[in-house]
Amino acid sequence: MLRAVQNFNRLVIPARVHSANRMMSLLSKITGNGTTDDGYVEDYICNENDVGENEMKAFELDGGKVLLVKQKGKLSAIGNKCSHYGALLSTGALGDGRVRCPWHGACFNIETGDIEDFPGQDSLPCFKVTVEQGRVKIRAKRSELQSGKRTKAMVKKLNEDERTFVVIGGGPSGAICAETLRQEGFTGRVIMINKEPCLPYDRILVSKTMDFELNKKLLRDESFYADNEIETMTGTEVTSVDNANRELTLSNGYKIKYDKVYIATGSKARKAPIDGADLPNVCVLRSNEHAKYVNGQLSLDKHVVVLGVSFIGLEAAAYCVNKVAKVTVIGRSAVPLMDSFGEKVGTRVMKMFKEKGVHFIMNSGIRRCIGDDDRKLTSVELNDGTILKADICIMGVGSTFFTTFLEGSDIKLNKNGSVDTNQFLETNVSGVYAGGDIANAPVFCNNNELTAIGHYPLAQYHGKVAALNMVGKTTELKAVPFFWTMLFGKGFRYAGYGRPHETIIEGDLEQLKFVAFYLDANGKVIGMASCGRDPVVSQFAEYLSQGKNLHKNQLNPDPFAWTK
Repeated sequence: MLRAVQNFNRLVIPARVHSANRMMSLLSKITGNGTTDDGYVEDYICNENDVGENEMKAFELDGGKVLLVKQKGKLSAIGNKCSHYGALLSTGALGDGRVRCPWHGACFNIETGDIEDFPGQDSLPCFKVTVEQGRVKIRAKRSELQSGKRTKAMVKKLNEDERTFVVIGGGPSGAICAETLRQEGFTGRVIMINKEPCLPYDRILVSKTMDFELNKKLLRDESFYADNEIETMTGTEVTSVDNANRELTLSNGYKIKYDKVYIATGSKARKAPIDGADLPNVCVLRSNEHAKYVNGQLSLDKHVVVLGVSFIGLEAAAYCVNKVAKVTVIGRSAVPLMDSFGEKVGTRVMKMFKEKGVHFIMNSGIRRCIGDDDRKLTSVELNDGTILKADICIMGVGSTFFTTFLEGSDIKLNKNGSVDTNQFLETNVSGVYAGGDIANAPVFCNNNELTAIGHYPLAQYHGKVAALNMVGKTTELKAVPFFWTMLFGKGFRYAGYGRPHETIIEGDLEQLKFVAFYLDANGKVIGMASCGRDPVVSQFAEYLSQGKNLHKNQLNPDPFAWTK
């Protein structure tokens, strides 16, 4: 009899516990107060009227942050950190249906969290919003709340789909194109061909942080491409394109038939055409291999000479200055960054570099690089005959396009090697698309005039737009160039395009807290740069992306009235 009672208790007690757990779970879901039992967290975060129309605010939820946005009377909630480098989007620029990162200009849809402009790889998590008696409740997947990132779902390859789409180029543009094809429903074969012996990585680190570990800076790891059935061929180049037969010939002797192809082969850093440019320690910075080599040559007894005063040259000088005996920068203009930021900003940047110990010789150039009998670099001779000691010479004097393999194909090449595209990034050959550095493509904020621009985020945006059009989802390119650099801890940002006729500086240039407005001859603001004044450049980029124009007469009396 006792045994029977014990067995009965074994049955009844778990049933009561199970019932109690269900009751607690149900109570949690009804009250919206804490964690549910299905991996989600649900709670009230604010009152409905805490966020006004066209306003965004960050609120805490279970130790994480949610960005709540109200636009057109509707509340939406997404992750609050940019998926690129983690900038707080609550301090960014709110546009029409999207929010733009204050640091580097990446854009995210406020209703879906999907990434719409770049840099970055991932989208943001999107959370369910309900309003109950004036209180805003958020339901979020705990894992996404903690990570702050979301990789869009991708389709699998189907055996019955015999189509092959090839991506030529394993840089930021090709990488985004390949995964966007899977995200947008392409179930055929996807092949990405990369001339470098590695998977796509964060190339902007090459001149900024030369000692980065490649495996830790891959845009996606090997398992990502395997899981999503994206074939990768590294250390391989396409040597010719046969458009008539839709066939590619590779450097390893293989041939690949394709239905559509995206070409994003990028640029090759060039050296000045001078004697001694072929010496081992006369270097360029374009790849991880280049960065690794230069970094390995640095020591406290070395003298480094940098030729070039654009971003590559200045970033390299800033990286090297505390690691070597002396860094000297040689430039042909009067101040660095003249073409990008103008004389006033360039002068202030040069002053900052000098304060950090970098030497400058401007309005000059290098006539030749001098080596000893063992071809070891010992010095450089300047245009005026001056000899400078040099153990390492870094050349940041521009690049040439990797498009010679297209010669002989039906794809039209310009004299500089760039490839013209239409607003869908399609070339003159149907089914052949081009993007990134090599694309002479429409620039939306410059009346859609064709221009080849070598910006990292623009290259990624090209990859997305090309992929959408390749799968038949017609999408026009709306490019607004955005670039940045970090120099001695100071972030400089720029949006827009064109050579200015006039520059207006607002703020304190000396304290590096300023905004520079760049105007054309008609008084139109064609570009804007800033330091220490985020998110104004992101606001300007978003302003341009909406097809709006800013004119000089709108800058008085309040130069920032347009942001309000």
